[in-house]
Amino acid sequence: MTKLQKVSPRKMESEAVGQLRKLSHDLSNSLEIILQASYLLGEASLEGQAKEWVKLVDSASQDAVRVNREMREILRAQI
Repeated sequence: MTKLQKVSPRKMESEAVGQLRKLSHDLSNSLEIILQASYLLGEASLEGQAKEWVKLVDSASQDAVRVNREMREILRAQI
């Protein structure tokens, strides 16, 4: 259970939950493309600052995936 679930146990309106689920799904699709591109760039022969930028993008996209997963868990609890 995340901190947000503990703080706000109130149920959301079903229409809002549905809209947020759709947005979360769309975000997942976009993040998947970013993760795949980041992986492929990480496999390329990059050096110096370019390699660091790829690591930064990969790290940030992994964080975004985690946040999106937590949002989906909260939305599942709204059923």
